[in-house]
Amino acid sequence: MKKYRACAKVNIFLKITGKRGNYHEIFSRFMKLPHLCDELSFEQKNDSSLSKESAAKQTILSGFTLYGDFGCEVEQNTIYKAYQALLEQTQSQALAKLIETHSIRVVKNIPSFAGLGGGSSDAATFLKMCNTTLDLGLSLHELAKIGLHIGADVPFFIYDYNSANVSGIGEIVEKYEEGSLEIETLTPPIEVSTPMVYRCFRENFYKELSPEQYGRLSVMPSDEILKHYTVSEANDLFEPALQLYPELKNSYRKGWFFSGSGSTFFRVKEENNG
Repeated sequence: MKKYRACAKVNIFLKITGKRGNYHEIFSRFMKLPHLCDELSFEQKNDSSLSKESAAKQTILSGFTLYGDFGCEVEQNTIYKAYQALLEQTQSQALAKLIETHSIRVVKNIPSFAGLGGGSSDAATFLKMCNTTLDLGLSLHELAKIGLHIGADVPFFIYDYNSANVSGIGEIVEKYEEGSLEIETLTPPIEVSTPMVYRCFRENFYKELSPEQYGRLSVMPSDEILKHYTVSEANDLFEPALQLYPELKNSYRKGWFFSGSGSTFFRVKEENNG
């Protein structure tokens, strides 16, 4: 069966601009990492080629069968949530039949709880897989609206831009035209709780983003941002994450930046960096 790539992202900058219900409003530059991707595919449930290792990782819920190394229960898995949201939106019998007859296999390469958007990318890729496989006829905009109910980062991955300014609660995704950067990442084995980091930011580090800063960041190329901003200036969540998880200091290196709520650090790879 065809394999679909679900790529990671980093936040070149991340500013928290307010709160809307249970969601935080953000302003951020997302950049796709084409070298770091999960792989998703559909497999016939009666496929005798499934290995014992795969069978050991099988998770089944109400006919929904998922293979993959995940750190959560299937009810909390973004792919399962994407299936539920898509089925509710389309009422597609063909979709229900597809899930009845096929398993979803995921080869996980993107670390979880790391600020790289792996779960959101998996959900977005699953929505697009179903849309293409079943010819559901949904536009990217319609898929992004469905994806927003699953997670704030999902619309970015639906549109599949290399770089974009993302704002609101993730629903506003504006393509940013710039060349690709060769980015390397470092992810320590620390599972960061995004809700806890946001809460710590609100209680201890909240600051307003001025219109001047907003305007400057919206047009500045990513490589220039990484040259002229410090890790704390670029990402509002770095200091609260550090307060909650002081062991992050052991992995931080000067000149590296912080993605999302962590725990991943990144930088532009340069020739003299080896």
